[in-house]
Amino acid sequence: MSIILALLAAVFAAFTSILAKIGIENVNSNLATALRTIVVLSMAFLMVIITGQTDAVFAVEGKELLFLVLSGLTTGLSWLCYFKAI
Repeated sequence: MSIILALLAAVFAAFTSILAKIGIENVNSNLATALRTIVVLSMAFLMVIITGQTDAVFAVEGKELLFLVLSGLTTGLSWLCYFKAI
């Protein structure tokens, strides 16, 4: 199953680049990043709700939360740079 998921991740990542390049053509890169982030955030929380993990959101401990926040910040910076570059 891991191989299938890894292949799907690669396919979706490829489509991400193609669709982003087309979508950002006449849109400010910061706005494009914000809109894309709203969609990703919505999908992620929808999966949390669908899988019944809403209670677990408040059970994340300090160290894990810190590293998840740092990971989110670096992801956001990466996306901002990526959209600016394309």
